[in-house]
Amino acid sequence: MARVKRGTTGKAKHKKVFKAVKGQWGRRKNTIRVARQAMEKAMQYAYRDRRTKKRNFRSLWIQRINAGVRAEGLTYSKFINGLNKSGIKLDRKVLADIAYDNPEAFKTIVKKAQSALN
Repeated sequence: MARVKRGTTGKAKHKKVFKAVKGQWGRRKNTIRVARQAMEKAMQYAYRDRRTKKRNFRSLWIQRINAGVRAEGLTYSKFINGLNKSGIKLDRKVLADIAYDNPEAFKTIVKKAQSALN
């Protein structure tokens, strides 16, 4: 049986790792053993932070809604309660976008929620 030389396979594996850690600092970018560790750690962070990103954005939306609502003399929790009572079905992402880009339209939504509370 003929001898199999594995140079191309190993080079391809190394190339894949080096491409993933491109732009990193020191030996993390050019030494395979350190680069592989750096890549695995980076992938762990990426996996974890894909979930954290959802939490961060939700809290940002809530902060933007709260800021817009407080300008109208209402609190966030009362505003959400008023929305539920008035039957307005808008999620926090859309509400935050309206509050940020179109304050006049957001004021009308706040007024409707406020009238549902009274």
